Amino acid sequence: MWRSHVLVPLFVCLVAATAWTQAGTQTPSGPAPATEAVLETSMGEIVIRLLPELAPAHVRLFRNTAKIGNYDGTIFHRIIMGGMIQGGDPTTKDPNKAARYGTGGLGILKAEFSERPFVRGTVAAARQPSSKDSGGTQFFICLREQPSLKGQYTIFGEVVSGMDVADTISTTPVDGDKPLQRVEIKKVSLRELPPQP
Repeated sequence: MWRSHVLVPLFVCLVAATAWTQAGTQTPSGPAPATEAVLETSMGEIVIRLLPELAPAHVRLFRNTAKIGNYDGTIFHRIIMGGMIQGGDPTTKDPNKAARYGTGGLGILKAEFSERPFVRGTVAAARQPSSKDSGGTQFFICLREQPSLKGQYTIFGEVVSGMDVADTISTTPVDGDKPLQRVEIKKVSLRELPPQP
């Protein structure tokens, strides 16, 4: 008889603990707030909605890099008119290191590929040519649809405003794909948006 007295309270405790644990994993107000990154460039503002559901590690690195100010003062070091603009290399802060532009901030993350298409406004992680698992702080913005990039690069954001600025940046004069003038990312700020109902 004493066993049933012990088992019933034990069962009740286990149910209550399970419910408490599950409740602790949910946010009281619903889904987590969305995060936008505001890029203040020398040609205007670009706003990127980050997509942690697609690439949590890449979004985490981007957020952390922005928070400590490591994007501030970098440039768009690779430009293909009407195709894409690429930035986020920490070596581009120093004009004396121009020969090394495009080599910094890579080799940090493994790929987080998804089924999301590479449409205009897609923000994806650049990588080393020799390895898909070599993403880092560098990123590029697609100015037109790029279906051939699917399964080759990690998407972690989308431009929600400022595509006209990205288009303007892409008209910068280049030598090959290297801009002949500095288009600077002056500052990257993060802002939280309230969850959608």
